[in-house]
Amino acid sequence: MAELNMIDTMGYGIHDMFARQARRYLPMPDYDLGESGAVRLTIYGGVVDPAYSRLLIQQTDLPLADVLALDRVQKQLPIPDEAITRLKRAGLIEGRKPRFYVSASVAKATASKADYIRTRAQDDEFYAKLVIDYLHQFGQANRAEIDKLLIDKLSDALTPEQKQRKIGNLLTKLRRRERILNTGSRGKPEWKLAE
Repeated sequence: MAELNMIDTMGYGIHDMFARQARRYLPMPDYDLGESGAVRLTIYGGVVDPAYSRLLIQQTDLPLADVLALDRVQKQLPIPDEAITRLKRAGLIEGRKPRFYVSASVAKATASKADYIRTRAQDDEFYAKLVIDYLHQFGQANRAEIDKLLIDKLSDALTPEQKQRKIGNLLTKLRRRERILNTGSRGKPEWKLAE
């Protein structure tokens, strides 16, 4: 880089390069000083999806920093807190840290509407109807069968643990409303429709 006059070796050229790359959310190189007399440098490839970024720039009037941050969000990569604040205020991202996803307006501009809908939660009545229909059709179901029924229909924004909790909460709500009952044990439930 010094031979190509890309950086200043006498002053703060490397420091300036790092600062500029950090501000622009570009990947930072890693230095390994483990061997004496040698520095091993790892430079990562581009992380920006050019098609996604180009589409965002053409469809919106967003600054480049926001476009790059949104590119990281759609790749499920972390973004700085100040970018989170800015994008949330502008209504460009939804979700909670660390699992953000692009908002409906960004999904519409980038033709990723189906991906957006998969991250949105449906209302509990949708999931409850699936469970009730299953029990009406087959008479009973254990937790593994209900999990298999619902897991892939829950929001992609949820972690596997959050999906398990959501299903447990849904079953509890249905039981408290006396729509289903557990005829098995607490450890091995067998769910049936309430009479």
